[in-house]
Amino acid sequence: MLDNEVVIWHGRLAKKNVNYQEYWRILAETEKSHAAKIKNNLLQMRYVEVHGRVRSLLGQTIGQLPEKISIKKTKHGKPYLEEHPDFEFNIAHSNDRLSLVIGWHCRLGIDVEVCKPRNNITGLVNKCFALEEQIFWKNLPENEKKNEFYRFWTRKEAFVKATGYGIVLGLHRCVINPENPMKFLRIPKVCGNISEWYLHDIDLGLDVCSALVTNKKISHIRLVNIEDHDIN
Repeated sequence: MLDNEVVIWHGRLAKKNVNYQEYWRILAETEKSHAAKIKNNLLQMRYVEVHGRVRSLLGQTIGQLPEKISIKKTKHGKPYLEEHPDFEFNIAHSNDRLSLVIGWHCRLGIDVEVCKPRNNITGLVNKCFALEEQIFWKNLPENEKKNEFYRFWTRKEAFVKATGYGIVLGLHRCVINPENPMKFLRIPKVCGNISEWYLHDIDLGLDVCSALVTNKKISHIRLVNIEDHDIN
């Protein structure tokens, strides 16, 4: 893996997880404790698979047994590997979709959303979009509004995750340029200069929106389907 390359592992979670016990085995005790508290069987299986897969893929990347990996979290909840300070990863999942991005010597964030209809999209736009974004979205044809909402949402989410502050940063303060959606109009001062951040839309197929944000220029984004790489 090159220094200016990132890898995105993506795909669907299993409908019937035949590897559940193996995923469970490699989880940390804190992850097992959290999973045990999830009463919904499907959500519990997804939690275990997500965290098991992430551990397996991280282990493959850094050459370490997945059950031995120590995943820490920052003050605002961003996961990191304390023993590998130059290594960066970020996770996103929506319904049965999972994305894991990994890279070196940079900050990065990823988001993925299944573009399902929602009754509260207009309310979310009013709350989480800046005025320029609201005007642009409200002037779109009705048949474009759902997917365009998710495009803006994933870009904003990927950015706040990359910064490490998360959603507390305020999505309405992270403003995408509607005329050039791979650029920011404004970001909070605490995040530095706009020129330091790079935004990429990730094509994962119909009815799925995904975005990646990094704080350095990336020469290549490699997509790998997790469905072709099961747990070792």
